Amino acid sequence: MSNDRNFQLSEMRFIKRIVVGNDNPQHMRTEAEVEESMALVNKCLQGTPRGYLLSIDKSFGLYNIGEHQVVLQYAVYNVGFSRKPMFLD
Repeated sequence: MSNDRNFQLSEMRFIKRIVVGNDNPQHMRTEAEVEESMALVNKCLQGTPRGYLLSIDKSFGLYNIGEHQVVLQYAVYNVGFSRKPMFLD
C-alpha cells in the first residue's frame, strides 16, 4: 500500500477469515484453541504486511444436546491484506 494512513478497500487482495469461539456443537474448541485463534487475529493486525479489520460477524446458536440446552457464541474476524502474508502459508 502506498501510505498506511490511507486505507483503500480496493487494494485488498487477500482476506483471512478467523473464527474465535465455538461455532460447531460437534467439535467444541478448547480454551487454548480459542486463545490461539485470538492470537492469530492479533498477529494479522500487527504483523507485516499489516492486515486491516474489514468486519466482525458475531453470532450464537442454541442447541439441544440430549437433555441439555447449549448456547454457543463466536465471532468471525475478516482481516484484509494487500498481499497474502507468509506466516499464513
